[in-house]
Amino acid sequence: MRDWIAALPMYDWPECRNETDAHWDRLRDGLRAQGVDAPEALSRGDDLRALWRNPNLLLAQTCWGPMEAGLARHVQVVGQPDYSAYEGGAGALYSSAVVMRKDVTGRDVTAPLHGRALLPLDLMRDTRLAYNETLSRSGFLALIQDLKEAGEGIEIFAERLETGGHRASLEAVRDGRADVCAVDCRSWALAQRFVPGLDKLCVVGWTARRLGLPYITSHETDAETLASLRAVLLV
Repeated sequence: MRDWIAALPMYDWPECRNETDAHWDRLRDGLRAQGVDAPEALSRGDDLRALWRNPNLLLAQTCWGPMEAGLARHVQVVGQPDYSAYEGGAGALYSSAVVMRKDVTGRDVTAPLHGRALLPLDLMRDTRLAYNETLSRSGFLALIQDLKEAGEGIEIFAERLETGGHRASLEAVRDGRADVCAVDCRSWALAQRFVPGLDKLCVVGWTARRLGLPYITSHETDAETLASLRAVLLV
């Protein structure tokens, strides 16, 4: 019997862990109905880079930044979640809200229907960027790529502050320790539910739509189990 582990860490904010657990309960029961000995509960608190490479990984979420940085050699992609419920999302594609303080901008920009980047270059110039980490597509890489396509670079920012998480980036902007951050559309929706003081912030632009966070399983997961994972996630 395989000692499987599973984790859904990417949107598992403390305030909504009951929702994450309920989502896992549905997936777990569906997998068990398919004959997969899915774990009773999700793993939490693990080092993500070690978790993603664990040969007993049944299911987890990751980001395309780490995937493109070498993780893809250790895992198989199970599928893509649907972001259509969130402003800035469309099916498997998501974009990031570019957020600043209202007292600086006084504007709020709706996600463009065409899904292309919409960046306020003049507002962003010489500001302090807060970002979660350099391997994050939604918090850093997508913004840098869209700036490059607009003829700009990371030098547009006067300073850069690595925060370790989307929530921390938003709090840094809210509290005046930074001026701007990019946060994926689902994290922005969560923040509006759970982070105090976000009425001080507004969306001033959007990155282009790209593939959202993929579900992954270990490279050693057998084909039958992989098929069961895909069948359950598609329900």
